[in-house]
Amino acid sequence: MTTMRASDLPLPKIGHGKVRDIYAVGEDRVLLLTTDRISAFDVVMAETIPMKGAVLTQISAYWFNKLAGVVPHHMISANADEIIREVPALKDHRAELLGRAMLCRRTTVFPIECVIRGYISGSAWKEYAASGTLAGEKLGSHLVESAKLEPAIFSPATKAETQHDENITISRMRAVVGDEVTAELEQMTRTVYALGETQSRAHGIIIADTKFEFGLVGEGNPATDVVLIDEVLTPDSSRFWPRDQYTPGGAVPSFDKQYVRDYLEEIRWNKQPPVPSLPDTVVERTRDKYVEAFRRLSGRELA
Repeated sequence: MTTMRASDLPLPKIGHGKVRDIYAVGEDRVLLLTTDRISAFDVVMAETIPMKGAVLTQISAYWFNKLAGVVPHHMISANADEIIREVPALKDHRAELLGRAMLCRRTTVFPIECVIRGYISGSAWKEYAASGTLAGEKLGSHLVESAKLEPAIFSPATKAETQHDENITISRMRAVVGDEVTAELEQMTRTVYALGETQSRAHGIIIADTKFEFGLVGEGNPATDVVLIDEVLTPDSSRFWPRDQYTPGGAVPSFDKQYVRDYLEEIRWNKQPPVPSLPDTVVERTRDKYVEAFRRLSGRELA
């Protein structure tokens, strides 16, 4: 599988995120094409991570299938041949679609990242260590780095395309999307995380924290039309730890892009463009971590 930084399909491109290119398929569907771009600290790196897009798409598809009947979601198909049957204009682009494309229902996206933390690590640990708070809200005084949070903490953030996401309080989330939507998104977030964390643990992976996105379909009724969208419980949206190496009281090695973040911290990058180059060893090690995460979760090789 060749690496891909950007895509060019014969469909209207209606947007792109840090990793995904988004195409319109009629009025009510979209095609998500996941490239091999990688971001760290909300900035896209110059290098790509080979096979990363396929890992993200296929892990998301794995979870969407597991979630059938648990929470509604937007995935229609992640099978290239099924997608081509649905969208004949893509018949000459099977190689680009293979493993990295997902046909989905089109939604109106809520402007909130629904973060849930089962363990305290990363930026949450840094804030807590400095002030005893998370998103400005006080936590208990007994926590150590990587400690398990019981219950898991729902910690929303604002969505940002070109700047850093910002942790916000639940009260601020209510001001943005309303009380009803906030309650629904928190409940769905906790449901998906509980299922994912339990099943991942059985495969030797702890999901320390993760983030979800949600949107509205149909008539857009918050009581009935909220669906899980984008990616689910992947190494990009989550912090994956090997269960057999977990020890609270310090940093835990991970299967996700923390390896890239750690390198950037080591060289003391200021987290602003221009981006530094990633050495080949960092690219290769990160690729290996993504592929290993997929293999552990699914029990099979990457297609």
